[in-house]
Amino acid sequence: MKNWQETETIYQRLNTLTAHGEAAALAVIVGIEGSTYRRPGAKLLIEADGRMIGNVSGGCLEQDVRETALSILKTGEARRVHYDTSDEEDKVWGMGLGCNGKVDLFIQRITPEEHTALIEEVCVLLQGDNPVAIRVDLEGDRSGRLSLVDPSETCTEWKGAVFTEHLNPPPVFLICGAGEDAIPLARMAHEIGFRVALADHRAAYLTSERFPWARKRVKARPEESLDELSINPHTLAVVKTHTLSHDAAWVNRLLETEVPYIGLLGPRDRRDEIRNRVDPAQQARIYGPVGLDLGGEGPEQVALSIVSEALAVWHGRLPGHLRDRTRAIHSE
Repeated sequence: MKNWQETETIYQRLNTLTAHGEAAALAVIVGIEGSTYRRPGAKLLIEADGRMIGNVSGGCLEQDVRETALSILKTGEARRVHYDTSDEEDKVWGMGLGCNGKVDLFIQRITPEEHTALIEEVCVLLQGDNPVAIRVDLEGDRSGRLSLVDPSETCTEWKGAVFTEHLNPPPVFLICGAGEDAIPLARMAHEIGFRVALADHRAAYLTSERFPWARKRVKARPEESLDELSINPHTLAVVKTHTLSHDAAWVNRLLETEVPYIGLLGPRDRRDEIRNRVDPAQQARIYGPVGLDLGGEGPEQVALSIVSEALAVWHGRLPGHLRDRTRAIHSE
């Protein structure tokens, strides 16, 4: 889900650059082997003045990619670049990096003449709620050609002379209650890649100044129409109005939907008072007290606890220490 947000940011910047007649270089990870910081589809945009957006590693490759990209900006010749950070004999990438993986990137020049129409179309699609698939030709006369393909028939893969990236829309992180402690929660949820939405009956709380990261800010009570929020199985909700009656009303309304996660802020006795009134078959969807047991306190640490739990639930993971995990971190 982070790739969607990163792609949206980079393509919006490309849209601005091409509208002003400026070119830029785009580096995309097309293949990996072993342990790597980023996965296929991760992107780095390099502008003509050297400024960069995105990342393709933990910082060990970016400067070399930048230099290669600036060269490609001058020549226009797209290139596939291979990095082997596992080779101890390699004088550049084997010395002290310890990443123990291999990364293939495709770096190409993006120009107003060739790419404006596609960039504009991608920007529109990334505002929507449907999957998007972007294909890039890696070899031959068509090297560097970008195109949109049917997302229902594709997955993210490097196959021969073509790399295709399949992007699924991020889940929505719905916060019911826009009080002060919702601000760090919304910010953190946005930063990790969720689409943030807020609902509150107090219009004065739902301002862009307080929540610049929110995709939607809806004035609503739980008993009113929630159509504008488009609640569905791809929504994760947190209820935190700080009023028992309002919390209970929101929980009951959300249980009428297919939301898989309903985080409930507050102590156990409040949770029990609300949960004991609902169908026992529905109680498993209520996560209260909300959040992982991190031992934190204060709005920012509570926000970290909540977002971490929601992310684990979304990915179907049982939270634990990575040192205790025997399988690969990104294995299904």
